Parts: sequence; C-alpha cells; structure tokens
Amino acid sequence: QVQLVESGGGLVQPGGSLRLSCAASGIIFSIYDMGWYRQAPGKQRELVAGITSIMRTNYADSVKGRFTISRDNAKKTVYLQMNSLKPEDTAVYYCNAKVRTSTGVIDYWGQGTQVTVSS
Repeated sequence: QVQLVESGGGLVQPGGSLRLSCAASGIIFSIYDMGWYRQAPGKQRELVAGITSIMRTNYADSVKGRFTISRDNAKKTVYLQMNSLKPEDTAVYYCNAKVRTSTGVIDYWGQGTQVTVSS
C-alpha cells in the first residue's frame, strides 16, 4: 500500500508564503509524474503544478512566477513553494503521484491540506 502524506498548509496573509510537502511511502518501485492540485469550494479540482521524474515542470497560468514545484527523488517527496499568495489561492491542495508498484502504475492522492489566504 502506498501513502502520500501532505504537510505545510495553514492560514497566511495576502502576500505571504507557504511551503507544502508531500512524502510518499510504501512499496514503491518508482515514481513518475508528481503534482499538486487544488480545489476551492464550489469549483472543480485543477492542476496547479506538475513535475516529471526528470524535473520538467509545468504550471497553471494563475500561479506562474509565484509558485515553484520541486522534488527530491531520494526522499520520494514533492514540494510546492508558494509566494505572493492571493486570496484566490485559498483551496484544499492535493498531492498526486503516478507510482509503479508490484501491480502496475497507479495514481495516488494525498488527503489534502487546507491553504487559506486572508487578512
């Protein structure tokens, strides 16, 4: 069984910063793409940022220049550095990873961490 455990969410004022972390554990042969998604109340879940196993990254237009995704393959961990946060960034943030296990390549999700941007 593979688990993704997120941390780092919280309440921050507009213009502030947060760093999210997501660590994978379990019987993992390899991890391919990793990413962060978010879902605000009443809205669909959307991709915020993604990173491949060879460190290629992509970002939603709304976060380009403010957010940075990175990963540490040795630690099986993906990070999201969020700067210049805006109230519209308020959402539950979910980590995602495509993991090769003994039964094949499976999409896993974290439990979500709340990010609230408010004064």
